[in-house]
Amino acid sequence: MYHFIVNITSGSGKSRKVWQELQDYLTEHKIRYQAHFTEYEGHGAKLARHICSMEKEHIYLIVVGGDGSLNEVINGMHDFHKIRFGYIPTGSGNDFARGMGLKGTPTEHLERILKAGRVTTPVDLGMVRWGDGKEKLFAISSGVGIDAEVCRQALHSRLKKVLNRIGLGSLTYVCLTVKSLFTMATASVEVKFDDEEWRRIDKMIFVAGMNQYCEGGGVPMAPKANAMDGRLSVCCVWGIPRWKAFFLLPVLVLGRHEKLKGFEIVACQRFAVRIDQEMVLHADGEYCGDIHEAEFICLPEKLHILL
Repeated sequence: MYHFIVNITSGSGKSRKVWQELQDYLTEHKIRYQAHFTEYEGHGAKLARHICSMEKEHIYLIVVGGDGSLNEVINGMHDFHKIRFGYIPTGSGNDFARGMGLKGTPTEHLERILKAGRVTTPVDLGMVRWGDGKEKLFAISSGVGIDAEVCRQALHSRLKKVLNRIGLGSLTYVCLTVKSLFTMATASVEVKFDDEEWRRIDKMIFVAGMNQYCEGGGVPMAPKANAMDGRLSVCCVWGIPRWKAFFLLPVLVLGRHEKLKGFEIVACQRFAVRIDQEMVLHADGEYCGDIHEAEFICLPEKLHILL
């Protein structure tokens, strides 16, 4: 039995058509399945908790939706060792699928999942902790600063809806980044990687812990990040004047920023930040809150995915 958690509103409604295609395939090939449809924000986590509570040795759980739906589901999952996880991307960003190299049509994704059977590939997840005991898992990235602010704006952006309709949804993040570069304040931050000493960073634009190599619809923040190496790749950007950051944005989008002054990428198992003012925190593009400090941790081989 395959359990599908489906967000039919993902991709500005594209997911509804995709699910009909998948449903036809499952019926034609007499595959036993049960569909669970998300109805409101946070419902994916609730559905995942219910499915994971079933008294079975192995549970096949497949998400049909975007990166936001994926994040909801993994944050509702428990007993990860018994979950055989599949993912069929239908969102505008699809950074998890891009990072994992999941290519093809929805039907080809489904065929790949069904063909895998019980054979899974262990994949790292990240966890961010902040405030008074709050924590959240992430599959793609989590960070503070301008990338988090852009993610917050994108959640309710009219521009995103318009661009989704013409198949250019990933441009939303680039457009909002340009806007935010000239409006968002920088901050002084202390950063600590693994067991190293705290070090100070002035005029920080953002710090992002990357589990996959890209976020924001394909922006390669950490081109060498690998979700199966037991580490996060932390992309730090600071000390760059706003005008210069604007002109360096194309370099970042092309993934050519690793050796530029003001950009640093550090591989580590965990890192922490302390900020002199409140800044936005996100996990997989989902707004978590405005925070002064946070800790980011890699959870090696947490998710067992059907590839």
